[in-house]
Formats: sequence, structure tokens, C-alpha cells
Amino acid sequence: MALFTSSDGATADVSVRPAVPGDEAAVTRVQTAAWRVAPALGDPVVDLVDDDAVRARWAEAVTAPPGPGFVVLVALAGAAVVGFTAVAPGQLLALEVDPGHRRRGHGSRLLSAAVDRLRSDGAEAVATWVLDGDAGRERFLAESGLGPDGQERTLAVGLDDLGVRSVVEHRWSALL
Repeated sequence: MALFTSSDGATADVSVRPAVPGDEAAVTRVQTAAWRVAPALGDPVVDLVDDDAVRARWAEAVTAPPGPGFVVLVALAGAAVVGFTAVAPGQLLALEVDPGHRRRGHGSRLLSAAVDRLRSDGAEAVATWVLDGDAGRERFLAESGLGPDGQERTLAVGLDDLGVRSVVEHRWSALL
């Protein structure tokens, strides 16, 4: 656990740790909140998310990862989970920080911990996907040393009565 002191002497208790059983509700809450403000998603898409199913998937990811190199890490502000990342061999599957806790270093700590984990597992590179138009995430990744590598994918998002909408993602990567 890291204890940081600001110029006015105030301290903040912040850290990153592996997720444990019971964290899945907070991870789901953070993910849903982050998706609501994502440029290509927003409320109409997120309103269709089955929170119970998402929570169950995160619980499974924490307690029974699908194989070596898979891990969920959480960012803490005090005892509260305020962000998370999901790591697979050579990949950053997800990295989200609660919108109310952004710009406080949680994303950087999560990315650093994920890269440390990838390196310890022998990865030589990392890749992640970014929704088209997510300038904030692009800026964060660029400042962290990742860049677009030219790969793109289009995903269909079903919106029930609203039809199907496509979202485009661009892959960003870096050598470790």
C-alpha cells in the first residue's frame, strides 16, 4: 500500500491489489459507471446490461481465471474499489476507473501493475482496444507509451427495440 503526501501535507491511502472474492460488485459498479460516459456507449446501451450476469462473470474471473496469466487487479482509495484492470497473456482486456475518481493516478497505478504482471509472466508486448472517439483514453495510453498499431475491429451492439449499432475499436500496443 502506498501513502502519498500532497504539497499541503494531506495524505491519501491509495493502492492496487489483486481482486478478491467480494470485489465483483464494486468492479461491476465501476465498469457500468465508466461505460455510461464512454463516447460510443452511453445510457441506451448500458441500460440493457444485466448487472447480475456481469457480476457473476467478474466473480468467476476473480476466483477461477481461465488460465495462467489472467488476473483482475483493483485500485483502492482507502478501502473503496475505485478502478480495475483485467489482464490476459500479452493483453490489457479492460482498464476502468470510476468517473468520480479519475485524474488521481488510479489509472496509471493500474496500468503500471498490469505491465509489471505481464513482464513477470514473460510478455514482451502489451495490446489493448480503444473505442473510436475515446480521446481521453487515447491521451492516457499515449502518455503511457502505447500507440495505435493500425488494427481495427467492428463490434455489433444489440439494442433490443433500438436495433443493432456498430462500434469500432482500434488496437493500441507497446513493447515492454
